Amino acid sequence: MESSVTTPNPRKGHSRSLVELLLREACERPGEVLYRFCPQGEAESCEVLSYGELERDASRLAGALRQLAEPGMRVLLLYPPGLDYIRAFFACLLAGMVAVPTYLPRPGRGLARLKAIAGSSGASLALAGAATAAKLSPFLPELRWLASDSIDGESPALRSPFEAREEDLAFLQYTSGSTGSPKGVEITHGNLLANLAVIEHCFGHSRQSVGVAWLPPYHDMGLIGAVLQPLYAGFPVVLLPPLAFVQRPLRWLQAVTRFRATATGSPNFGLDLCLRKITPAERDTLDLSSLTLMFTGAEPIHAETLERFASYFEPCGFRRESFYSCYGLAEATLMATGSRRGEHPTVLRLDAAALEAGAAPAVSGRETRQRELVSCGEAVPGHRLLVVDPESRRPLAERTVGEIWLAGPSVARGYWAEPEASRETFGATLAGGDGTQFLRTGDLGFLADGQLFVSGRRKDLIIVRGRNHYPQDIERTVETCHILLRRDAGAAFSVLVDGEERLVVAHEVDRQYRPEHRTAVLAAIREAIARDHELQVFAIALLRPASVARTSSGKIRRTAMREAFLAQTLDLVESHP
Repeated sequence: MESSVTTPNPRKGHSRSLVELLLREACERPGEVLYRFCPQGEAESCEVLSYGELERDASRLAGALRQLAEPGMRVLLLYPPGLDYIRAFFACLLAGMVAVPTYLPRPGRGLARLKAIAGSSGASLALAGAATAAKLSPFLPELRWLASDSIDGESPALRSPFEAREEDLAFLQYTSGSTGSPKGVEITHGNLLANLAVIEHCFGHSRQSVGVAWLPPYHDMGLIGAVLQPLYAGFPVVLLPPLAFVQRPLRWLQAVTRFRATATGSPNFGLDLCLRKITPAERDTLDLSSLTLMFTGAEPIHAETLERFASYFEPCGFRRESFYSCYGLAEATLMATGSRRGEHPTVLRLDAAALEAGAAPAVSGRETRQRELVSCGEAVPGHRLLVVDPESRRPLAERTVGEIWLAGPSVARGYWAEPEASRETFGATLAGGDGTQFLRTGDLGFLADGQLFVSGRRKDLIIVRGRNHYPQDIERTVETCHILLRRDAGAAFSVLVDGEERLVVAHEVDRQYRPEHRTAVLAAIREAIARDHELQVFAIALLRPASVARTSSGKIRRTAMREAFLAQTLDLVESHP
C-alpha cells in the first residue's frame, strides 16, 4: 500500500540554500525580530535577535571560523539552548562548514556520547562559549576550540559567504541512538529546503504566524521545526529552554498566551505533563484561543491524552481541531507524514490480538481486547510512502502491518562514514520495482484510507510464543496500574530463557515508594499485564527515579535496559524474582 501527494515548490524565492535566504531576508527586513529566547522560561523577559542581527553576528563568527578551517570541515556545536547556538549554526552555514549539533553533557553523564560523535564526525573544530570550552577541551584535546563570545563587534565579517549548492552537506544530525550507537545523518541543503517547504505547506505557516517552542534545538524536531522553519516561512518564534518547560510546564502555555501564538507543538509526554502539573486555577489565567496548530509527534501519540488535553484546556480557548499529528525521523530530515489541518486526527480502535498478528481490521464492539492508534496523516507532498513486507520487499495491502518505507527529496543521502549501514537503510528497493531507492525507517505500521498508523519499531518487538507485542503498550499498562509507578519511566523487553523469549519489565518508582509497598506494586504490574496483554512476566525490576536509560531526546533505550538487566547493573530498589 502506498501514500503520496504532489509537492509544493521547495525553492523558497528561488533560494538554493538557507544562506541565500538569510542574506535576502536580512537585507529586506533587517530590524524585524525573528527569535525571542526566554532564558528562565518566563515570557516577560526575553532576549531578541532580528534578521539583520543574526546575519551580522553569524557573519563575524563565520569570518573567525574561516581563519581556522576550510569549507566542508565538521564543527561541533556545544551550547545550551539559546541565541548563541543559533548564531553558531548559521555561522557554519555561512562559512560552508558542516555543523554537528550536540548537547552539553551533564555532570557524570553524556561525555562518552560526545566523544563518540566527535570521533565519528571527524570534527576538527568545536564552537562553544568560553566557559564551556575551558571545561570540555581537556576531554577533547584533538579539537581546536573557538569561543564565540570572544568575537567582539570589531571583528571582521566574512567577505564572501559560501555559495552552497543543493547537494552540499549542511549539517550532520546525530540520531538519538534508541536502538544502538548514534549515527550522523547527512542532511544536505536540498534536503533542508525540501522539508522546510513541506512543513510550511502542511502546517499552513505564513508571515502572519507566531511560533512558541520549548523543544531541544540540537535535535531535528527542535532545530528544523522550531529554529529553521520560522526563518524559512518568515515569522517570529519564542523559544524556551526545555528544562524550564519540564520544571514548570505552565511557562509554555503562558508564552502562547502572552505572544498570541498561532503554532506550537510537543511530543505526547509534554501534553501529559501539562495535564498533571497545571492546576485549574493556573489554567484559568491562560488564553489559548490564538492557536490554530498544535502539532504532536516524535513518540507514540495517545488518543486518551489528546482527548484529556482538549477537554481540560477548552475553557481557556483551546480547540481540539488544532491538533495536528505527524510522523518523522532524522533520516527524512524531519517530517514524513502529517494529518489534515483543521481536523482532529483520526483514531482507530483495533483488535489487539489481530494487530499482534499483523492485521488491523476495524472493530465496533468492546468484547475483544483492543488498542487505539492515532493517525499520523498522509505522506508529505512530493514523497512516496509504502508499507512493505521487509522479507519479500513487496508492498502490503491496506490494514496490513509492515515496515514503513519512504522516498523523496527530504530523505538524507546516508550516514556519515558508514557506507554499509547507509546502503542497508537508504538503498532499499522493491522486488520487481523500478529501482527507486527507499529509506527503511525501521518502524512498523499500516495504511488505512491513505493515512499512516505507526504501531512500533521492528527492533523493539517482543515476540512471545509467536505473538508480537509492542513494548510501548506494555509500558503504558504498567505506568497506569499503580500510583507509585512513574509516568513515561519504564522499559519492557524480552530475554531468552531456556530457548524461549520471556518478558521483563523495568520501571521507576515514585520517591514515596517504601519497602512495604513491594507486594502491592508487583501484584498490580502482573495483574495488569495478564489482563491487558495475556502475558506472564518473567521478571520485574523496580528502579530508582531517573535511572531508566534514555537517548539525548528522552526516548527509552530498551536495548540498553536489556543489556543492563542481563549484566545486573540496573539501579534497583526491588526486583522479583
